[in-house]
Amino acid sequence: MKAYQADMPHFDQNNSQVLGISIDTVPSQRNFAEKEGIKFPLLSDFYKKVSRTYGVLDEDKGYDNRTTLVVDKQGIIQRIDAGSQALSIAGAKEACGMLK
Repeated sequence: MKAYQADMPHFDQNNSQVLGISIDTVPSQRNFAEKEGIKFPLLSDFYKKVSRTYGVLDEDKGYDNRTTLVVDKQGIIQRIDAGSQALSIAGAKEACGMLK
């Protein structure tokens, strides 16, 4: 995650907001953010409503699958990277650069 911090100016320049969301509790996220040096907001989806809505919750295993979504100002999903693709920020950078 620390590598992502170097990419933050790109998102700022493209008028984009980066948010992290997981089913972890707020205290768990706070510890994670401190450990990793994360400066963007982390949101808790403890009750898994958002994960279900976006179809990224694995109901059988009880956790959300790693996914990167780029959502435009109208709330329309413009890009989805899942699994190993979600580990790279390149796709989100490209998509956010095209949104105006």
